[in-house]
Amino acid sequence: MNTLLWIVVGLLIARMGMQLYLEWANSRAVLAASGSVPVPFRSFIDEATYAKSIEYTLAKGRLTRVEVVWDAAILAVVLLSGLLPWLWTAFAGIWGTGVWADALSLFVIGWLLSLPGLPFDWYGTFRLEERFGFNRSTVGLWISDKVKGLFLGVLLGIPLIALILWLVGMSEVWWLWAFAAIFVFQIIMMVLFPMIIMPLFNKFEELPEGELKRRLFALADRTGFRAKTILQMDGSKRSAHSNAFFTGFGRFRRIVLFDTLIGQMDEPELEAVLAHEIGHYKCGHIPRMLGLAAVSLFVSFAVIGWLAASPWFVEAFGFAWEADRLGPALLLFMLLSGLVTFWISPLSNRLSRKHEYEADAFARDAMAGDPQPLVSALRKLSAKNLSNLTPAPVYSGFYYSHPTLLEREGAVSAGPP
Repeated sequence: MNTLLWIVVGLLIARMGMQLYLEWANSRAVLAASGSVPVPFRSFIDEATYAKSIEYTLAKGRLTRVEVVWDAAILAVVLLSGLLPWLWTAFAGIWGTGVWADALSLFVIGWLLSLPGLPFDWYGTFRLEERFGFNRSTVGLWISDKVKGLFLGVLLGIPLIALILWLVGMSEVWWLWAFAAIFVFQIIMMVLFPMIIMPLFNKFEELPEGELKRRLFALADRTGFRAKTILQMDGSKRSAHSNAFFTGFGRFRRIVLFDTLIGQMDEPELEAVLAHEIGHYKCGHIPRMLGLAAVSLFVSFAVIGWLAASPWFVEAFGFAWEADRLGPALLLFMLLSGLVTFWISPLSNRLSRKHEYEADAFARDAMAGDPQPLVSALRKLSAKNLSNLTPAPVYSGFYYSHPTLLEREGAVSAGPP
């Protein structure tokens, strides 16, 4: 093997080793705290629920370890066996070459490479989640979701890939134009996704008239959010897990509450959850994350542009280099980029945790400085979702986009500096 392949193998082994170490460290920390409910949690979780959360965390960890090794093995085979150039040549022989043919080849190869992960998805849903009482999906619904996802991929993905490939022949700085096009597409999707795509999978309804709706709109008014609608989503259609999220921007922004969340919390707690979501908007987190995404996308296309002009890159994996065909370089970048971005993800998660602290502080202040409704809501979320209450610090620091429950409670209860 040439030097590049050895580097790729090294990165693949390093990522797999780090993932396995993190899972081991987390399992060890969870087991160390499994004897009885730790003192900080005894006021809201009983022994049986805590033991179940320990078992759930360990079961997910075992599945993750198997999946990590499986994914690494599949990626190694795909990259080192010559399968990719063989598929690329075979598809070119079936439907030819050109912008649309190459776009179709890239999409089909990407879809084929997703198939080995389906058994883990199925097992996670119908065995692991079912075992702990979370799964409410059916095999038919699961298959329907996959078919809809594939249809959307064909409808949106192939034209988008074709656009990128077409730009290659239009300008020497095609990657700059490709960055601009994809970024504009992402902005448009921020508006269209909650309005058109999400309703294909879930049912969204306005909150029914009543005290809860009045209370939540009063919160929106006094915080200057000017919400047109607050929606509830039938999350119980697939899972008993509960959540809330903010999507869109400007007059298209929407706050969505899972029906499971509404069923689990009282009105002050739901008000605190909504205040937290409004906090993300009022603290300017959306444009910050959008700017970070733009920088990341720009760097990605700059790297793709450099690699596409480097024959040694695609030839190392068995492709024949062609100056006007971006397909092989784009395919390899999509497969290899995760070996690098994995090590960068803790930085983005750290920023995300900072945003969560700020949104929590906003929610506390919106509730007249009383942290208790938010603390109570966070505790219910943790208990009902069987969250890991005692993660290893190295694990939560690497993976968690939200602070742990104790970290959030401590920060929101401390009050303003």
